[in-house]
Amino acid sequence: MKKLDWYILKRFLQTYFFVVLLIVLIVCVVDYTEKVDDFRKRSAPGAAIFFDYYLNFIPHWANMISPLMVFIATVFLTSQLASRSEIIAILSSGVSFIRLLYPYVMGSLILAAVSYYMVNYLIPKANKTRIGFELKYTKDAYTYTGRNVHMKLAPNVYAYLESYNNLNNTGYKFTLEEVQGNQLRQKLSADRIEWDTKKGKWTIYDYQVRKFDAQQNETLSPSVARTDSTLNMKPSDFDSDFSLFETLTKPELESYIALIQSRGADGVQTYLLEKYTRATRPFAIVILTVIGVIMSARKSRRGVGWQVALGFILAFVYILFYMLAKGVAESGAISPVLAVWLPNIIFAGIGVLLYNTIPR
Repeated sequence: MKKLDWYILKRFLQTYFFVVLLIVLIVCVVDYTEKVDDFRKRSAPGAAIFFDYYLNFIPHWANMISPLMVFIATVFLTSQLASRSEIIAILSSGVSFIRLLYPYVMGSLILAAVSYYMVNYLIPKANKTRIGFELKYTKDAYTYTGRNVHMKLAPNVYAYLESYNNLNNTGYKFTLEEVQGNQLRQKLSADRIEWDTKKGKWTIYDYQVRKFDAQQNETLSPSVARTDSTLNMKPSDFDSDFSLFETLTKPELESYIALIQSRGADGVQTYLLEKYTRATRPFAIVILTVIGVIMSARKSRRGVGWQVALGFILAFVYILFYMLAKGVAESGAISPVLAVWLPNIIFAGIGVLLYNTIPR
């Protein structure tokens, strides 16, 4: 890298961090205004508000808005350089427009790599503390209200609960069925099951087992008062799933998706979207950086403010595309992979169009 590259790269990163800091501080003020009554009502300690909540809230939001803030920072910096005729001087010295993009791309790749590592490994750990604080001090006590719960525990094993009380970790009217093909082979019916914290197992109370042979002849076992059993089911399956996907690291997220899919349960779309969004965010940073340079490299008679405003409009359009695609994916109309890549594909096409049509 040459001296000019270092100059642009340094200013690019400085502008990005300034913009992110400014926006995050505004978000923190708005968030505190909304939650201050909850903090007072539940007597949240000041140290917990600052260390457990806001110190973990800041990186979460900083990473969330990174692609858009990179875009705004790029537009702001490049339009400033263009207004002072620095871009014209650089291009007039024989530097190609592609070469001009080099320090911007380098900066965006650095931010993309940092963002990828943070969102997959560091921020989920911080979110566990932040969301734990929210559940304790800003949300009402969680009560599981699901009825007639069906759960696939293994390829041929299915569980059923009429209801579940998460306060004492007890499920009522429990059945466990083993099915081969389209035939029921065995069915356990119990009055209730209860989680034994010390043993880490379920205790099954007042149960009977029905077995069926190939001709569907039934054999009924005597009633048993209680027994301990290890099931592919945990009390955490009935806990609050408030922003659960934000608290899972990349390996944990992949394991949880595999668990949901193995059970045939609903809600896997949310976690698939989170998984693929984490992978596409770094690409969004690079794509939006390049678009920002292309659209703001010309000196505008309307001034820097107009170009920055145009940048905000384009950023809003990106958010709109992303939200629409995500909403459609959650309904199952399109695959999660296509949904999270669609905004990047569209804006990559916009970048190519701008590069080929706008005089440089």
